[in-house]
Amino acid sequence: MTNDPRALLRRYGLTPRKSLGQNFLVDPAAPARIATLAELTADDTVIEVGAGLGTLTAALAERAGRVIAVETDPHLIAILHQELATFDNVVIVHGDILDLDPAALLNAAPAPLMPLWGTRLPHYHVVANLPYYITAAVLRHLLEAAVRPARMVVTVQREVAERLTAVPDEMSVLAVSVQFYGKPRLGLRLKRGAFFPPPDVESAVVRLDLYDMPPIPVADVAHFFRVVRAGFAQRRKQLRNTLAATLNLPVADVAAALGSVGVDATRRAETLTLEEWGRVAEALDILLQHFFGAP
Repeated sequence: MTNDPRALLRRYGLTPRKSLGQNFLVDPAAPARIATLAELTADDTVIEVGAGLGTLTAALAERAGRVIAVETDPHLIAILHQELATFDNVVIVHGDILDLDPAALLNAAPAPLMPLWGTRLPHYHVVANLPYYITAAVLRHLLEAAVRPARMVVTVQREVAERLTAVPDEMSVLAVSVQFYGKPRLGLRLKRGAFFPPPDVESAVVRLDLYDMPPIPVADVAHFFRVVRAGFAQRRKQLRNTLAATLNLPVADVAAALGSVGVDATRRAETLTLEEWGRVAEALDILLQHFFGAP
């Protein structure tokens, strides 16, 4: 197949669909670099989200044992079948990843360890060139799946990449959510011209290596994220005030609970570490049960 998506679009009489956030990777070196970053072997199965015209798919298929290429645009499915016909290890799936269960795609039986945690499969990976408008939703869908990948390599807006890899003082709900499940690192930077049509912003490729078990002791993952979301609900306010307002608790009691686990109540949410969020969630669980009873 040709490695130039622009030539493929001309051949099949298609144009990128803005409604689907289509920006096709045209940098000839990028597919191999992304596939190399994923460190694939012949034992690995890859779910590729947003196969597009198959340029990256081909690079993945040359390295992995099996590639499950998911594409939502019906106009591209026939092209993928034709252009990737020489690869007998590629399965093309027409669908929206947000409507698909990774376990079903892999034909793997889920064995959840705890709600919103799941099982990590060592030879299952995700590689994706994500439309910017659904990045957070796709990440959450895959990270919270009953069967989770061992590794994810995702192309995202550069600003989002910086948020994913943020450290305390610059944390966000997205950063805490992703770093709860795995360790992210910035892999590649891609300029606007690496895509057709060029997006309005630069992009970056992030590699996320997922943990086998939660990195911090959390009794209830759903409660943990409820507290984190509450803490970031009013970013510029002190932690005691935003938690109290969002969770409908007295400010003085929230401040006392934070102090009991060594967290200054006047701090802001973006300054907390993952470990501190774990302690805060535990303290507030006790407080919420005191005021509202067991869930």
